[in-house]
Amino acid sequence: MRKLTLFMVLAPPLLGAVLFGYILVRGPRMTVQHHVREFQMVLPAPAPGAVSVTPPAGRAPAQADAAALANPVPATPAAVAQGGVYYGYYCAFCHGDSGAGDGPVGNSYLPRPADLRLAKVAAYRDGQLLRAMLTGTGHEPVLERVVPSQHRWPLVHYLRSLGAPSSPSSLNAPR
Repeated sequence: MRKLTLFMVLAPPLLGAVLFGYILVRGPRMTVQHHVREFQMVLPAPAPGAVSVTPPAGRAPAQADAAALANPVPATPAAVAQGGVYYGYYCAFCHGDSGAGDGPVGNSYLPRPADLRLAKVAAYRDGQLLRAMLTGTGHEPVLERVVPSQHRWPLVHYLRSLGAPSSPSSLNAPR
């Protein structure tokens, strides 16, 4: 009688755990849900002989072009503040709030993320800094597909402000 009672008490939770494990491992996947549909739109073909005159807006500049690329966003305190917001979205997790490379995620990396306040980083031209940010260096992820194009140049201004003196004239210095 005692074994039967023990079986009756333990069997349902054990059966439930086995069923849960089976569903967890072999259950439905996101791709077979009726709410998720694959991209099915057919894009029209370009006109015969059409040639793209500009590279896609989301692409990082080529290494050879990066040094000559100038920041089109004026270096204003508002642009730096806007870049600071974007820095919090995309960079602070690894590089930390001050840019020292001591963010909560970055602490788990070896080597550590770059200290963005160093003279080495400040020596980059704006286009080179943008390219390094978008293509990733070391453990840095490739942010080309993550950071929207309208967030990139204010972010470069903010990165400049991390290692710069806090005088207003330093915002207008050519890079």
